[in-house]
Amino acid sequence: MKIHEYQGKEILKKYGVPVPLGKVAFNVDEAVRAAEAVGGSVWVVKAQIHAGGRGKGGGVKLARNIDEVRQRSSEILGMRLVTHQTGHEGRIVKRLLIEEGMNIARELYVGITLDRARSQNVVMASTEGGVEIEKVAAESPEKILKEYVAPGVGMQKFQARKLCFGLGLTGDAFKNGVKFLLALYKAYESSDASLAEINPLVITQEGKVLALDAKINFDDNALYRHPEFAELRDLDEEDPLEVEASSSNLNYIKLDGNVGCMVNGAGLAMATMDIIKLAGGMPANFLDVGGGASAKTVEAGFRIILKDPHVKTILINIFGGIVRCDRVATGVVEAAKNIDVKVPIVIRLAGTNADLAADILKNSGLSFLVAANLKDAADKVTKAIAA
Repeated sequence: MKIHEYQGKEILKKYGVPVPLGKVAFNVDEAVRAAEAVGGSVWVVKAQIHAGGRGKGGGVKLARNIDEVRQRSSEILGMRLVTHQTGHEGRIVKRLLIEEGMNIARELYVGITLDRARSQNVVMASTEGGVEIEKVAAESPEKILKEYVAPGVGMQKFQARKLCFGLGLTGDAFKNGVKFLLALYKAYESSDASLAEINPLVITQEGKVLALDAKINFDDNALYRHPEFAELRDLDEEDPLEVEASSSNLNYIKLDGNVGCMVNGAGLAMATMDIIKLAGGMPANFLDVGGGASAKTVEAGFRIILKDPHVKTILINIFGGIVRCDRVATGVVEAAKNIDVKVPIVIRLAGTNADLAADILKNSGLSFLVAANLKDAADKVTKAIAA
């Protein structure tokens, strides 16, 4: 689950992570009042969307007086902000963060996430603040410092000091940097975050260390421990089909292809998408209907897949284990009749009651393309698209 920058900063403040003074605004008048409440003579007007690269897209602007706050706010609110993370369609800006201007001396990078290969959280730091970390990793990997944190132990002071030494911090900036890293790790761990990224982390002329930006993502599997985070969700920033799928307890992620996929099990879904690409097709989505798929679940999956106008054919790939193939076949037949599916449907069913499922599909009166195996299914899909 993703949240906005201003929401992430509110969480960081609870754990002692220093952030600039700022207030959220949903219209121009609120933006002006926010600037007056924050105080000072320079403000930063920042678009709030779930994507990076906002500054390059025109979504972050300086205002040197209240009139400029009003002008910049009116320019950004309602704009379609396009960044390298939004895609060409961009995002409509519906809220702003009005923040105090900072006397910046240096811009750094700090991020915390899980290194799945090592089963440990990793704290990363770099002198290349304000730059996409992916670009730094590709072009200058030696500039990324890493400290791995042992589970059950937590981040230690010596690790924070080591990173601050590596960043070249001295004096008050060094002391504040150590405190910042320890507090950030506490916030990351306590909130069950999957990512805490501060880019840039700024050092002011006075030696203060603050999170000028904040990207916080939560682990969906741990949200039951944090009911207070539910109100932070902004459905306008999420794909409508993904929102609809979550309400039906379906694991759905929209992609850019033209082959709709319905599979049970995440591993099989990944393999299915791989073999579609190997056969020359492009998956339009990841959709895992889970181990307890029913007729209702299958129909919901069909409806979501078909709402993507780019889908030219559908591949259903089910391995019957917990869920029986005949139950899935019955659901497919009912859903196809209820929805009046007009694109070719390729089906591969294997496992429990696969023979019964084949009979159900054969006697349905519908024109399914039944595949003998996964390779045959991928070949039938690509031929159906070309037809």
